[in-house]
Amino acid sequence: SLVVLFGATAGAYGAKLGSDERELILLVWQVVDLHSKKVGTLHKSLVKADNLDLSDQCREVSALTPEGLSKAEPLDRVLQQFSQLVSSDLKVLGRSSYTLCSDGQLLIRQVLHPETSKKNFPLSDCFYSFYDLRKEFHACYPSSAAVKDQTIKTMAEYLGLGTDEAEEDFGVWQVKTMVAIIFSMLSEGCNHIFTEPETVKYKYETGPCSKSETVDSETVIRARGLPWQSSDQDIARFFKGLNIAKGGVALCLNSQGRRNGEALVRFVNSEQRDLALERHKHHMGSRYIEVYKATGEEFLKIAGGTSNEVAQFLSKENQVIIRMRGLPFTATQEDVLGFLGPECPVTGGKEGLLFVKYPDGRPTGDAFVLFSCEEYAQNALKKHKEILGKRYIELFRSTAAEVQQVLNRYMSTPLIPTLPTPIIPVIPPPYTIATGSIRDCVRLRGLPYTAGIDDILEFMGDATGDIKPHGVHMVLNQQGRPSGDAFIQMKSADKAFMVAQKCHKKMMKDRYVEVFQCSGEEMNFVLMGGTLNRSGLSPPPCKLPCLSPPAYAAFQTAAVIPAEAALYQPQALLPTTRTPQASAAAPPTVTYYPAQAAQLYMNYTAYYPSPPVSPTTVGYIAAPPGAVAAAATATHTPILPQPGALVRMQGLPYNTGMKEILSFFQGYQYAPDDYNGLIQLSDQARSVLQAPKEWVCL
Repeated sequence: SLVVLFGATAGAYGAKLGSDERELILLVWQVVDLHSKKVGTLHKSLVKADNLDLSDQCREVSALTPEGLSKAEPLDRVLQQFSQLVSSDLKVLGRSSYTLCSDGQLLIRQVLHPETSKKNFPLSDCFYSFYDLRKEFHACYPSSAAVKDQTIKTMAEYLGLGTDEAEEDFGVWQVKTMVAIIFSMLSEGCNHIFTEPETVKYKYETGPCSKSETVDSETVIRARGLPWQSSDQDIARFFKGLNIAKGGVALCLNSQGRRNGEALVRFVNSEQRDLALERHKHHMGSRYIEVYKATGEEFLKIAGGTSNEVAQFLSKENQVIIRMRGLPFTATQEDVLGFLGPECPVTGGKEGLLFVKYPDGRPTGDAFVLFSCEEYAQNALKKHKEILGKRYIELFRSTAAEVQQVLNRYMSTPLIPTLPTPIIPVIPPPYTIATGSIRDCVRLRGLPYTAGIDDILEFMGDATGDIKPHGVHMVLNQQGRPSGDAFIQMKSADKAFMVAQKCHKKMMKDRYVEVFQCSGEEMNFVLMGGTLNRSGLSPPPCKLPCLSPPAYAAFQTAAVIPAEAALYQPQALLPTTRTPQASAAAPPTVTYYPAQAAQLYMNYTAYYPSPPVSPTTVGYIAAPPGAVAAAATATHTPILPQPGALVRMQGLPYNTGMKEILSFFQGYQYAPDDYNGLIQLSDQARSVLQAPKEWVCL
């Protein structure tokens, strides 16, 4: 038997059903005996939603009102009545089992499963298997429209059935027409057999992923904005109703090994992926989650692994994985098992432990632990921040993909990435940011996040001709995305004043943009990580520019840094042993500035990100041989020689200043005279180079 089911929400209808997270307000169903071709009683039940504010489309199509819905039963009771009435109708027809049949996938996958998951009550087993009438109809009538273009009305028109919806109540006509379509498919001319129902997975299955696997890019999405403590099970719950591939949730980590609020999710097919994209900006708790397309290569980069040790560790299926962080470097397997205690036994004892180590075998302080059930894992999580030795230990839920990612990070990548030999200053000398107190700049605030350089130039209108070359500076936020601010350098203070008067609160797309006159000094403060507001300037966390702006995978443009940052040539970060003769004979180091990055208007970003985003990284591009030869003979900004080496300091407190750093190196010798005059420095940078002899960077 089939139970033909139709439903509607308080929001979108048709192809967008469930895309707006609105609650179910109507269920209509009828039992159909496929053998005797008899039907049971047609039932219609209103559902009381928590939010009775109906959309205009819902009011127009369904003719329902908030007053009528307020007297209905809530969803959990309606589903109980559904089960009871279906059982009663089956008994009358002499049947005992049934499968649901709905008009497409949306009612089951995008409405019922997500809503019941959020309201924390289970769905009965019958909702995990159903027939998609559109697919069955296309299989029976291959010459009909494509599945994605089918509706109840188009299927009825194809068969020549009556399509006057006004004759019946909303929902009743749909179910009666679906039953008539099913009987037509069962007729002697077709003899259609319902054999392969759609299935919904009961739970997410964990598992390893190999880098040698082939992952279809049409099955992968990127979820952004996740709570940092969310686990793979939380993400699977967010996508409840859709079938995620085994081991298909990969939580992304930043350079410090901490979760950055993003995840890559792999689904079993492209149809499920397309449904997942419809959940863009749906909510996980109080946070909305952004959902975008991703590629199979991105997924394998995060979740894929090659280590036999990891594969063996993850070979035990249906295990709960817990990550331990902050372990003493001397901790042994016995120490960890003793810390966890008998109330949370580890699967396989020592075999259920995996210590994370550097390539040279040194421990990192991280470990992964397997537990056979949720109860044991919960007992382990209660030990979060308890003491082992002299250290407190952090415990978090983890995933197979996170295990692979952490092991890949530590085992295959050196602590300081090796940079290509030919490197150059990233900013050509003529294009430095202007400074000074002359108010010849304007600040744009409230830009649409999708606005680009072209949109700003169009917004400026005739004043575009008064912009200095390389004078448009987009400000990015700590995640590397547009902040809604931009600075523009005008040719004079008068031009800046005129633009501010003319363009203030002018509309760009669907937003008005505020335009203020400001100075180059004020612009510099913001571009270097400070803030500019009504109360004045808030300086950046450190007065000296750091090595480079943060680099993010989502933004592949070359990083742009101030000229003073050339003080820290990346090659100097990698100390090399060289004889004096070799140093003297070495050709001058040059850098390649890629043509695609040398655009007329360059992007700037705030410099000092705070957790949980990634720390600043360096993204240099290898120079082609021709560029190296040309740069060796051309006049370019001189860079630091390397009679010794420099160190890069990571993990500094965010309020650290130069005094604290100099104090940290007290007692070491430093010879700044060798570097004096090599580079144009600000007074702040020069004060570091001219520090007393007892300071040094090794």
